Amino acid sequence: MTTANKITILRILLIPFFVVEMIYYVRTGNAACWLAGLLAFAIAAILDGVDGYVARHYNQWSELGTILDPLADKLLLVSAIVLLSFDNAPYLRQIPLWLTGVIIGRDLLLGIGAVVVRLVVGNITVRPRLTGKLATVFQMLAVSWILLHWDFHRGLLEILLLGAGIFTTVSGLFYIWDGMKQLGAHPASSPVKK
Repeated sequence: MTTANKITILRILLIPFFVVEMIYYVRTGNAACWLAGLLAFAIAAILDGVDGYVARHYNQWSELGTILDPLADKLLLVSAIVLLSFDNAPYLRQIPLWLTGVIIGRDLLLGIGAVVVRLVVGNITVRPRLTGKLATVFQMLAVSWILLHWDFHRGLLEILLLGAGIFTTVSGLFYIWDGMKQLGAHPASSPVKK
């Protein structure tokens, strides 16, 4: 168990704390719960960079880390997005349900696709793309904007939400394309002569 993996596990453990504190906040309006949830979210997000730095700088790359790190990212963002999809007025703004559907739909499709490629091909090659990174950045900015109560420029939040939807969709299409190419190149995809 590397230090980088321990940091990633800490990130995962912070997620339920973040969710519970935010639920208490929207039910009670207690600012201490909001601050605790916000700090848990911020620490989990910051530790994302820390575990990557530790893994690279101290040569702590591991197969477990390649699974846990993106899982921690997904769990944090999807938890926040689902939480913010509910009507949390007057304490937190709501993320449009279409965006929640796009994000969760893409992640479900990619998860199912990864399992299919893994079963058929034996291994899967995931090629990170700029669109995937931009989708994550836009999602994180939109969630942070809402959690921080930045209501001074509503038009900018709408741009962040739209950007998150567009980049999430495009990145999902690229991943599907890559998966189809991997499946198509494997002999199992060829017709069987009877």
